Amino acid sequence: MLIATILKMGEKSIASISQTDFYTIFAPHFQKNNFRIMPVKMRLTRHGRKRYAFYHIVVADSRAPRDGRYIERIGMYNPNSNPATIDLDFDKAYDWLVKGAQPTDTVRAILSYKGVLYKKHLMGGVKKGAFDEEEAERRLEKWLTEKEAKIQAQKERIEGETNAELKKRLEAEAKLNEERAAAIAAKNAELAAEVEDENEAETAEESTEESAATETATAEKEEVAEEPKKEEKVAEPVKEEATEEPEKEEKAAEPVKEEKAEEAAPAKEESAEKPAAEEKEKAKEKEEEKPEAPAAEAKSEEAEKEEKKEEAPKDKGANS
Repeated sequence: MLIATILKMGEKSIASISQTDFYTIFAPHFQKNNFRIMPVKMRLTRHGRKRYAFYHIVVADSRAPRDGRYIERIGMYNPNSNPATIDLDFDKAYDWLVKGAQPTDTVRAILSYKGVLYKKHLMGGVKKGAFDEEEAERRLEKWLTEKEAKIQAQKERIEGETNAELKKRLEAEAKLNEERAAAIAAKNAELAAEVEDENEAETAEESTEESAATETATAEKEEVAEEPKKEEKVAEPVKEEATEEPEKEEKAAEPVKEEKAEEAAPAKEESAEKPAAEEKEKAKEKEEEKPEAPAAEAKSEEAEKEEKKEEAPKDKGANS
């Protein structure tokens, strides 16, 4: 089977086949015939912690474990950043690709992203004679600059979006803080108003109590001041009556004296006794008609005693 395919291809076609193509064409035949082939792969080895892994790009034997022994490390891939961070040795990756190392799907995408596969494509055109190597280098340089510009624009766009989102969050947080501060200020104002109302109520109560106390004190003072005035008013008419009675008695005594001088001594005694008895009866009637306070009665009694004392000397003089 292998000989038949070689004969069909011919010598020229066999000479033009690259090492990678040769491996892809003839590898199944070697595997079937148990030929010893060392298949080399370009793949990723995992590193980092849980849920935050990054990878090394390595060239290793396909029979080795994933994170085991490798031939050479050619780069690093970190998918945690946006966009993903890729650090690749371009020349080593191209060299191993040309030698026939088979990349995995992820490594193939990385090589395409970095332009390694595009360079291989251009070198194939140089071999075919479509253009020279300088043209291939110029095209590759142009493609790399355009790719770098796209990557930079993507980075700027992502950075702008993150900054805008951060600005929105800060504005929302500032607005929320203002609302909270306003609510706290309103609550504090309400509490202050309540405290002021309570203070005003307390001051009003104190003022009413003080005014009531002052009113009661003034009322007591007025009552205390009015009592002596009432006593004075009650005592004044008693004094007036006491002063009027001696005047009347003096007036009544003057004609009695004249009569005594004209008449004889016995007649004088009878005339003097009669007005005295009449005056006593009148005083008693006045006392019964006018109800007076105990103090006024005592004063009137004293006035009567004084009158009697005054009348006694007059009677003695008249009798003499």
